[in-house]
Amino acid sequence: MWAIAAPHPAGLQDETVKQIGTVFSGRVITVSKEQVLLPNGNVADYEIVHHPGGAAVVALDDENRVCLLHQFRPAAGGWVWELPAGRLEPGEPAALTARRELVEEAGREATVWQDLGFMWSSPGVFDERIHLFLARQLRVVPAHHEPHEVLEAHWVALPEALERAMNGAILDSKTIVGLMRAASRLGMTLKAP
Repeated sequence: MWAIAAPHPAGLQDETVKQIGTVFSGRVITVSKEQVLLPNGNVADYEIVHHPGGAAVVALDDENRVCLLHQFRPAAGGWVWELPAGRLEPGEPAALTARRELVEEAGREATVWQDLGFMWSSPGVFDERIHLFLARQLRVVPAHHEPHEVLEAHWVALPEALERAMNGAILDSKTIVGLMRAASRLGMTLKAP
């Protein structure tokens, strides 16, 4: 049985990490240089991107369709298919972030929520955790897109969304993991493309 990673994925203890300093501090992220005593006894320098974390929602309607956003992402060089998601505000529980983002981006509220766990976005560089949720029993509410969000909400049959995730049409990792965990929770069998 595979174990779930602890806060220090390599089993490091706090005292084995020596922060050297902050390299960059921006509106969303901070980059630090850290010296780490590795479990094998070697010492290595790392640049780590600190991010407050986020939450993503697999919103499933009564017709078994999932909300996929077609969103413009400059860092990806264009349009990306992804789940409604957003950054955690300071002190905000991940479940509240998920509820807020579902309203803002998809124009939906949900009565039934299930926690699908979390994932590391890119643990070789980032400390960002993305919390995943399954939302059902949806009702339509006004969406409130933020000025920097350029997106369209699409409702896609869950099996088709899973096929897109498996065949490479969806490239966003939180969306792929979220769809697969939701399918597993719902007892669906995943098929290789």
